Amino acid sequence: MASCRRLSGAGLREVLGPAQGLLFDCDGVLWAGERAVPGAPELLERLRRSGKAALFVSNNSRRSVAELERRFSRLGFRGVRAEHVFSSALCSALFLRQRLLGGGGGGGNGAGRVFVLGGEGLRGEVRDAGLRLAGEGEPAPGASEPVRAVLVGYDDQFTFAKLAQACGYLRDPQCLLVATDPDPWHPLSDGQRTPGTGSLTAAVETASGRKALVVGKPNTYMFDCIVERFGVDPSRTLMVGDRLETDILFGKNCGLSTILTLTGVSRLEEAQAYMASDSAAAKDLVPNYYVDSIADLIPGLDE
Repeated sequence: MASCRRLSGAGLREVLGPAQGLLFDCDGVLWAGERAVPGAPELLERLRRSGKAALFVSNNSRRSVAELERRFSRLGFRGVRAEHVFSSALCSALFLRQRLLGGGGGGGNGAGRVFVLGGEGLRGEVRDAGLRLAGEGEPAPGASEPVRAVLVGYDDQFTFAKLAQACGYLRDPQCLLVATDPDPWHPLSDGQRTPGTGSLTAAVETASGRKALVVGKPNTYMFDCIVERFGVDPSRTLMVGDRLETDILFGKNCGLSTILTLTGVSRLEEAQAYMASDSAAAKDLVPNYYVDSIADLIPGLDE
């Protein structure tokens, strides 16, 4: 059972020494807004020099993987390539490609179209997966191509009209309802909150009477994508995140040891309350370890 133990001193080397690699959430872990968490770029550089893999799993569906790669570079993280980044946008596109195209490539002929509630970053990943978007390059009159999936991501231009359009497509029981992630809200730099994908998904579910398939954390599909690409060993991989209900539960679901960092959403008191609960589901949200910041991991790595 997870113990929510502060990771420090000799415990750092005991935990980090055997690890082959670490998975990191991004927002609230590596950066806050447009500022890197102090020490985070140095940690990734030390991991690289120690021969340990650093991979990134983000529920943020606003940006394409290419955009995230550029953000890493802009914020001072060196050597992070797009292939190391697994976003909910990318993995949702891969999931739909599997479901609609059987995992093959091609231009989406016969697969139908995808109606996307989301921004250009998400739409671009769907296009790059070989799928056609509803409303783009429609076929000639008489050659109808049905919408086979509604994909809900972060959409700051969400409207009643979009909700009604999505529900119209979902009247077809063969049309999939897929959500990039379950995050209900995101913190803003001024202490306020903005609605997340989970809030928009709830609206679509309520209005359509359908239940969404959720791709992102805490579900395991993103880890399946990582294993397929890199063949990581769960028993020697650590998950580092700032949100108990997504990052830490994701690690638990994937068989990873987990580290909560306190630079983001969840507080230590929440983890301790879950640990004291009699609910088995609550205990799944308890991390194995916690640190004030991921910079606290640096002393556990070789020079």
